[in-house]
Amino acid sequence: MAIKRMDNVLIVVEDIDAVIAFFVELGMELENKGPVEGRWVERIIGIDDVREDVAMLRIPGGPGKVELAQFHTPEAISAEPKNAPANTLGIRRIMFAVDDIDDVVARLRAHGAELVGTIEDYENIFRLCYVRGPEGIVVGLAEEIG
Repeated sequence: MAIKRMDNVLIVVEDIDAVIAFFVELGMELENKGPVEGRWVERIIGIDDVREDVAMLRIPGGPGKVELAQFHTPEAISAEPKNAPANTLGIRRIMFAVDDIDDVVARLRAHGAELVGTIEDYENIFRLCYVRGPEGIVVGLAEEIG
């Protein structure tokens, strides 16, 4: 088999500190944060004169990471509406399993998060919802109930 694991998902942001606070409140841990620049990164991503800050957040005790990048040069560009609906092409959300969906939603609201729709039960197996956080980032939450 060619794939061993999925290491991380990258989200380009304008305010890296606000987005870090959102994901830390969700329960992720900040692994590291720092500047990234140089010819090596420019060759990998195909953009010249790159200067960015990058943060890596991890799920405590488990696999899966979220990488955040805030570009200083060149300036980041928006490829879609900030609050794109669920049927917009491209990556729409990241889904996390949580212990208490109501508690998580309440804590994320303190960071400006809003429910996209409502919290719903799915066949007495899961409670599910989408939350829109800073910069329009959509996080799916799933609480196992069955």
